[in-house]
Amino acid sequence: MRRVIDEVGIELVRFSFVDQHGVLRGKTLTREAVAGGLRNGVTAPSSLVLKDTSGRSVFPVFSADVGVGVEGFSGAGDVVLVPDPTTFRVLPWAPRTGWVLCDLRFPTGAPVPFCTRSILRRTLAGLAERGYAMTVGVELELHVFRATEDDFHPDRVGRPGAPGRPAAVAPISGGSQLLHEEGLDGLDDLVQLLHDGLTKLDLPLRSIELEFGPNQIEVTLAPSDALRAADDVALCRSAIRQICRRHGYHATFMSRPAGAETASTGWHLHQSLRDLDSGEGAFVPRNPDRVGVLSSTGQRYLAGLLAHAAAAAVFTTPTVNGYKRYQPFSLAPDRVVWGIDNKGAMVRAVGGSGDPATRLENRSGEPAANPYLYVAAQLISGLDGLDRELDPGPPTTDPYADGARRLPRSLAEALDALEADPVFARALGEDVVAWYVALKRAEVERYLAHVSDWEQREYFGLL
Repeated sequence: MRRVIDEVGIELVRFSFVDQHGVLRGKTLTREAVAGGLRNGVTAPSSLVLKDTSGRSVFPVFSADVGVGVEGFSGAGDVVLVPDPTTFRVLPWAPRTGWVLCDLRFPTGAPVPFCTRSILRRTLAGLAERGYAMTVGVELELHVFRATEDDFHPDRVGRPGAPGRPAAVAPISGGSQLLHEEGLDGLDDLVQLLHDGLTKLDLPLRSIELEFGPNQIEVTLAPSDALRAADDVALCRSAIRQICRRHGYHATFMSRPAGAETASTGWHLHQSLRDLDSGEGAFVPRNPDRVGVLSSTGQRYLAGLLAHAAAAAVFTTPTVNGYKRYQPFSLAPDRVVWGIDNKGAMVRAVGGSGDPATRLENRSGEPAANPYLYVAAQLISGLDGLDRELDPGPPTTDPYADGARRLPRSLAEALDALEADPVFARALGEDVVAWYVALKRAEVERYLAHVSDWEQREYFGLL
């Protein structure tokens, strides 16, 4: 890393960690300070992991007992960002600037239990003890608009707990024409910007596609090891937003922004296990005479995904807005079912005997999800299915049938399901679950207290 900094002429390096909401936070160090940052880490306030999406501290950070069940957070004392040099990148859009991802530690060297990257590391270590590794492929949808404001206006300035007015934007595509080549050609300036930026960042970009809804595109990343895939998602989202902002666009991974009534955006997470000794896919059925798309290992893992879908929804769909995506007949799931190559099901099974790419695709996630928690939640669910040898039942041919169990209809309902599911408490730790639930409950409570445009239109003139 230091050799590359010298050779390329890097003058600034961003030391960043991914917070509980999947957002990059950190500090930018000068070239002279980088060596110290690599050797000793970079300090930052511990309160960063105790805030909701508005930047408001949910816990009493200046108290002796912050109330998270873990020592080391009182007084908003420091945590340490410990860089992972293998993640170092040179930013193609910011002159003389590098970027490195970090894990969180306390000044004593002890791990911070709320570091989401470390949570996934621990979960993957448990998987390795069973003789497996995880492969993840990513389909990430987003909205991109044309920015129409050059400057910040006073009403766009907010405060913790009360964000300012969102940016004014204009459409860049009309929607309704999925994968329309000429429609994508009309966005070629944007496509070229994203291709150049993401590939120069050494991200495994596979495709850029025009999606069904207005202003929607999708990027897909090649399959890779689970931790690398989660890192790539965190970097990809931040890179897209930064590249777009610098060129007059506004990109958002919010699932259902205003004006997205036609179709919401999702994050389809492809996943499979492979045997560490043989390197072969553990979901591939080995008996050529067997009727079925999955091995017994794959079926049990799938059953775990279904059994814990409600509790895992907090991690696959962690925002109030994301639950407005769960609409019937919308290419988004709203029921806990699986299907063979059926894009209306929550989990789609793809492949079969002789196909080394046999995998499961969870279609319930929103694109804003914290990648480490999303992937960890899948593993925790699937491994419980393996441990208890669960049966997923037959595949659906009618994924929106009324008799099927529904996914949670709100973030509050999903939080109730998480608190009632002991598997996540055992896997993550009760303190971690309680911390995350408290953050998300605060988000829900602020949402419920807000007088919405719907309420104003519905009642102000009538009652």
